Amino acid sequence: MALDKVQVSKVLDEIRPSLQFDGGDVELVNILEDGTVNVRLKGACAGCMGSIMTLKGGIERLLKERVPGVKEVNAV
Repeated sequence: MALDKVQVSKVLDEIRPSLQFDGGDVELVNILEDGTVNVRLKGACAGCMGSIMTLKGGIERLLKERVPGVKEVNAV
């Protein structure tokens, strides 16, 4: 089952203001057929020590909760 790119983008849009507040951002790179979502962390998020926590504890958690079929989120 292909993931809904619109749903993924909507969740990322919800997260984006928090990231931008800290000088960062997130960009959807692609969605793989196995349920993997690849994103690019930008700005302050790109080099931040907390980026793994943001990625796994924030972005991945919300995507898994709100978009059926999301298995994993990776930064590329």
